[in-house]
Amino acid sequence: MTTGTTVQAPPAVGAAVPPTVLGRLAARCYDRRRAVLATWIVLLVGITALSQVVGTRFQNNFTAGNTPSQQAANILDARFPARSGDTADVVFHTATPIGAPENRAAVDAVVRRLRPLAHVVSVTGPFSAAGAHQVAADGRIAYAVVQFDTTSNLLPAAAVHAVINTADAAAHPGFAVALGGNPISSVITAAPGSSEGIGITAAILIMLLAFGSVVAMGLPIITALFGLGIGIAVLELVTHLLVVPTFAPEMAAMIGIGVGIDYALFIATRFRQGLFEGRDPRDAVVAALVTSGRAVLFAGGTVVISLFGLYLIGQAYMIGLATACIFAVLLVLLAALTLLPALLGFAGNAIDRLHLPGLLQHGGPPSARGFWYGWSRFVQKRAWVTGTVAALVLVLLAIPLFSMRLAFTDAGNDPPALTTRQAFDLLSEGFGPGFNGPLVVAVAMPGPSAAPTVQHLRAAIAATPGVAFVVPPEYNAARTGAVLVAYPTTSPQAAPTEALVRTLRADVIPPVIGGSGVDAQIGGETAGSIDAATFLGGRLPLVIGAVLVLSFLLLLAVFRSVVLPFKAVVMNLLSVGAAYGVLVAVFQWGWLGSVIGIGQTGPIDPWIPVTMFTILFGLSMDYEVFLLSRIREEWLRTGENSLAVADGLAVTGRIITAAAAIMFCVFASFVIKDPLHILKVFGLGLAVAVAVDVTLVRMVLVPSLMELLGPRNWWMPRWLSRAVPTLGVEATPPPVLVPA
Repeated sequence: MTTGTTVQAPPAVGAAVPPTVLGRLAARCYDRRRAVLATWIVLLVGITALSQVVGTRFQNNFTAGNTPSQQAANILDARFPARSGDTADVVFHTATPIGAPENRAAVDAVVRRLRPLAHVVSVTGPFSAAGAHQVAADGRIAYAVVQFDTTSNLLPAAAVHAVINTADAAAHPGFAVALGGNPISSVITAAPGSSEGIGITAAILIMLLAFGSVVAMGLPIITALFGLGIGIAVLELVTHLLVVPTFAPEMAAMIGIGVGIDYALFIATRFRQGLFEGRDPRDAVVAALVTSGRAVLFAGGTVVISLFGLYLIGQAYMIGLATACIFAVLLVLLAALTLLPALLGFAGNAIDRLHLPGLLQHGGPPSARGFWYGWSRFVQKRAWVTGTVAALVLVLLAIPLFSMRLAFTDAGNDPPALTTRQAFDLLSEGFGPGFNGPLVVAVAMPGPSAAPTVQHLRAAIAATPGVAFVVPPEYNAARTGAVLVAYPTTSPQAAPTEALVRTLRADVIPPVIGGSGVDAQIGGETAGSIDAATFLGGRLPLVIGAVLVLSFLLLLAVFRSVVLPFKAVVMNLLSVGAAYGVLVAVFQWGWLGSVIGIGQTGPIDPWIPVTMFTILFGLSMDYEVFLLSRIREEWLRTGENSLAVADGLAVTGRIITAAAAIMFCVFASFVIKDPLHILKVFGLGLAVAVAVDVTLVRMVLVPSLMELLGPRNWWMPRWLSRAVPTLGVEATPPPVLVPA
């Protein structure tokens, strides 16, 4: 953000608009502000109404290409189509023995009512011959297995809700019913918490302190909410075209609120600076978009480009999640560049009229007696000490990263009020945690003569440590296919379960089927999650590498330096590494778990680190460009590196800190109040990364290193300078026209 000089005379009415796209856009939005506001209102109401009429189709379909679990699914499709769909568990818990006549009659009635429902192939009740193992030893817990005709991502939500409603209708005092399984999880999710409200409330308080003005505070909030509201409505429509996870709206809200308020904050701050310079409101709006608007456009563009990095993973659910976040960012960015200029036109010179006594901030340069001016000089004089301390703290925070285990968390992390969590707990209590994640062994047989091999396979699997029980094989009519269901002794997300799957695949199954013509593959939800986690872990370096190369090239073009982009890449890795380390310490090791309210320790969902990295790249670029563009402006003006670093930090410190504090509060609110485990993990990771980035990195480590490097910060070989195009971020603001 550039700082102009005060002009005493009032500007001329109708000052010339600079011939730039953003300048013309700002002027038109200002001049037609009523039409712009009306258009946004119509879009918000219209798209939201359309999304409510059409409905949503969220899917938790975590797959990973041609993996062993997919090969198992292919065998079921070809030789056992009745078992190729997903299953759900209906768990019963009774106060009296489950086998009592009244309880048995109630269970059988539920089974009968479920069988004729749409998309239900079969229901195996606990009192049938095939379901003898489905009654717990304590005699008070039992479950029925509902076999659907297709996978969860293809099941109509109405069909799953029909199963849920039919089963729930049988519940009465002393006879509890809970449902679990992937089809249930795909349509049942926790009610939204108060996270967004807490984040917005914190943003209001922070901007009141930053601006001191009620109007100046309110405009960024309104702008972000308009953009986010339309973005979420568009996302709900997109669920009919892409595989979008159930937690995507909360993810989009988390990102959209944070960046939306920040972008509007930068532009509103530059608008107030324009008024301080003596511009009329129209010219101040134009200057704000020509300068800070360009920086915001660049920042939003980098977030969107980095999110496109998730497309490199090549998985449908990651593409859907990335698209959800991209829509949120694009809509809040569009609101900042169109709706905000219109709102600033309504506010005009009255933007500071409703202000808090003693807190009103003027739009001019920082005072030499201010905190940031003093802090910049403090860091400058002690660059070795401050830089070393900041680097050591980052390294210490990142150490737990090397213990990170990537795996999809199970329903044991769901909120206790959800039926999926209740079913998980009941199955764990009655049968053991492994009954929440059975391993489905699909067997392709050359003919009926291979039946002894299948029996031998069942015995070998049952004898493997970590296997609690193996159901007798079920054959198809032609005796060319069989299904074995094995129950581990540990929960789906436990490390021993993953080790068991690898042992069965590598050491148990091959010796049994070798040379027999039998093909046996382990599938099911648990094995599929393990395969997907392995796939994502392998793609993580590719995405990180692509994002780092992109960041280096962008900063190289912006700042015309080799040193600054390299330093930014290293700083980005350190801040993200620190965030990863905190996630491991809290969610795997259990540190501060009771404070945050996590249900149980466990692995980190594999999509979280890769998604976090792409988002944080864009956010850190935001602050990096905002700080370094000001430092570079001072460097070009004075040629003195030390003065440029100190003055750049002094000018931008307050606004960067306010923007980061807003984003931190938005992300942290999901840790405190959101009931979903994965959003707690993601929110904590982003909150820690933003806090680390803006304090240790942006306000300490970057200026310390730039002070120590001196003029070498700006080194760039001449041949490279000629080869790399110049990419400007902030333009020179249009002059203030003073009448003769």
